[in-house]
Amino acid sequence: MEIKSTLTNRSGQVLDVVYRDIESERDLGDKKISGVHAYCFYKDKMVVVYAGSKGYWTPAGGGVEEGESARDAARREVKEETNMRVLKQRFIGYQDIFEPERIVSQTRSVCLVEPYGPFVSDPDGDITKIELIDPKDYKQYFDWGIVGDHIMQRALQIKAIMDSEVAYVS
Repeated sequence: MEIKSTLTNRSGQVLDVVYRDIESERDLGDKKISGVHAYCFYKDKMVVVYAGSKGYWTPAGGGVEEGESARDAARREVKEETNMRVLKQRFIGYQDIFEPERIVSQTRSVCLVEPYGPFVSDPDGDITKIELIDPKDYKQYFDWGIVGDHIMQRALQIKAIMDSEVAYVS
């Protein structure tokens, strides 16, 4: 599925966005991915993180480092921002954001996670707290419009499949 939408960035610019569903990271081909977001679930709860310095809640995510795959970047960001390890991960889509000088491509994935221990801090200092929420309450934390609604619906469908494949410790 393809969804065309817009977003308003922190500078107030309205940017075009095109989101596309994928079935696996193979569907990305040689696309240059610069950012990742992981819709993470621990048992029946969704993990959201608060970027204190920026003042908003979001799924875990961030930039892809030089030489790093999108899969590795998502796993690293989840670990850094939540102190949780990824038990299972599946890419479900990507979006292209059309900025004035470039196109920014970001993946979306679903992850089943479990904590290493309590969240203490993000090494970058961006994330100041995490919460485990009822997934139906996600719009109280972030609202990404029609694209976000589609991703959440798809994430919950994929989570249900993945849940049957993973046994949580504890």
